[in-house]
Amino acid sequence: MNNIDAKKASLGYLQETILKASSIDTPIGAMLAVGDDEVLYFLQFLDHAELKRDLEKLQLRKKATIIDGVSAALNSVKKELHDYFSGKFTHFSTPLQPFGTPFQQRVWAELRRVPYGESKSYAAEAAAIGRPSAFRAVANANGANPISIIIPCHRIINTNGKMGGYGGGLSRKKWLLEHEKRFSI
Repeated sequence: MNNIDAKKASLGYLQETILKASSIDTPIGAMLAVGDDEVLYFLQFLDHAELKRDLEKLQLRKKATIIDGVSAALNSVKKELHDYFSGKFTHFSTPLQPFGTPFQQRVWAELRRVPYGESKSYAAEAAAIGRPSAFRAVANANGANPISIIIPCHRIINTNGKMGGYGGGLSRKKWLLEHEKRFSI
């Protein structure tokens, strides 16, 4: 190791993590999954408006390089998504590690408690985390969700029963809600 490499190593530059990325075809559009052999960090539709920015944030937070490839977590989520879209599957077990603030983490944990085939309002989600007046902050946390479908922000709707927003697009949100209702009977 030369002096420059030694200096970089002492500053942590050479301890960079490698994450694998793979696209997954779904009935509602291709998705990009990013993970390692242990956990999934990211799952979004390829046409997501903030895809590039979100991947750059993941690289910075994880001090990682993202390369094309496969990993145990990516293989797991690919199989689970296939089963989900086939209507054979209602609960994901691929280990997740979404990066976010402590508040976002609380919101995302609560999202995972919303049962398959059901929906909940932003206000009810805010109340469930003990912050009943924070429904707008909850909506923003849902919008920052880095792991689409598995952390089911599509199950959260407005108090008046209307769709609300969805980073993957409202047509996908509607499709996902209808799909889950169809197979939850």
